[in-house]
Amino acid sequence: MHHIKPKVTKPGGNTRSGKGFSQEELKKAGLNMTEAKKLGVPVDKRRKTAHDKNVKTLKAYTANKKIKTQAKPKPQPKKKAKK
Repeated sequence: MHHIKPKVTKPGGNTRSGKGFSQEELKKAGLNMTEAKKLGVPVDKRRKTAHDKNVKTLKAYTANKKIKTQAKPKPQPKKKAKK
């Protein structure tokens, strides 16, 4: 389940929740497709528009996610007992 959804503007000026972020929005936020999938960001390949609000949302979300993923300590290898 994704925790982040983009906002898409309809022709009448109303906004709705989108299916995923466009590739242009990912590019402006400094992400590529593989990084987005690893972070759990939904991507909609059909969308061509890039909204500034979605780019700001992506930057804030990825900064928060990257801090949490980097904070994990790496597991240490177990030492073998001498006999």
